[in-house]
Amino acid sequence: MKLLRLAPENTKFPFMRFRRVSYPFSALLSLIAVALFVFRGMNFGIDFAGGTVIELRAKSGAAEVGTLRTMGESLHLGDIEVQAFGNPTDATLRFGLQPGGDVAQQAAVERVRDAVGAYYDLRRVEVVGPRVSNELVQSGTLGVVLSIIAVLSYLWFRFEWQFAIGAVIATMHDLLLTVGFFSITQLEFNTTSIAAILTIVGYSLNETVVVLDRIRENMRKYKKMATAQMVDMSINAVLPRTIMTATTVMLALFALVAFGGQVIRSFSIAMIWGIFVATYSSIFICSPMLIYLGLRNEDADKAAMQKRETERNAEAAASADDDAAETPVAAPPAAAEKTPKPARKPAGKRAKTRPA
Repeated sequence: MKLLRLAPENTKFPFMRFRRVSYPFSALLSLIAVALFVFRGMNFGIDFAGGTVIELRAKSGAAEVGTLRTMGESLHLGDIEVQAFGNPTDATLRFGLQPGGDVAQQAAVERVRDAVGAYYDLRRVEVVGPRVSNELVQSGTLGVVLSIIAVLSYLWFRFEWQFAIGAVIATMHDLLLTVGFFSITQLEFNTTSIAAILTIVGYSLNETVVVLDRIRENMRKYKKMATAQMVDMSINAVLPRTIMTATTVMLALFALVAFGGQVIRSFSIAMIWGIFVATYSSIFICSPMLIYLGLRNEDADKAAMQKRETERNAEAAASADDDAAETPVAAPPAAAEKTPKPARKPAGKRAKTRPA
């Protein structure tokens, strides 16, 4: 039985030919992402903006988390978090801040009371601040920076320094575009979104290392091949694997978007965008960076230098032969210059006889 292939074998697509277009395009997208983050901002969820927590206890039987979540979503209060805790009859319902201040927040609490009051007792209503504090944000940022430095050090040690810089630039490119995606779509940014960003970083590094490893392997195998041609051949070699991996992950993520519910919707949509961006950056951002950073095969360089030196030696030898061939032709004029010297002696003698 013939295996299913999403990409043909032995492709020869010239990816590096588009590097003069992909870099300005990605730079423009990155600037747009930064501008959106600064001027439009993010749609922060309860974890960042705070909200109201209502503690519920079922009047009979156990608390049904799924039913409570469906009832809460029907009230259109934004992001709703429902969790079971303690006894099977207890649950908490949490929703974000409402536009309109304290009056709108109290009205939202009354709507929840009217919706679930027939089945649950409201034991506690409390307005809470954001769970993600400034200290946690600073710690998370420091952790991301340290992880990037660790990846840079590992790739520098494992590969060449050009590989490390290219991988970090591609990863930062993916982070910027993902943040811009959250800003332009106004998807709710919460703790699951942070998990999505970290997952995208891991996927991006994995795809990048796969491409870089094949490039390094071909550097040893094809020592006299041009760098751009070698990079193209390496990307085409891993292209079926890249397409198959991305397609498999995409199918799972589309299933999560369709059937996963509101809780992980932002995570799934962000991951779909991240997989696309990570695949793009590993091919059109990281790989061309190796050319711009001057990656060259040492053996190929030595062979080219030896060839140039041989050509220079041959040219020098040819010039020496030409000079040697021209030397006898220049000799007769020198002999002709010496012949007039005897003619000066009679003139000298006549000059001596004049005073006498």
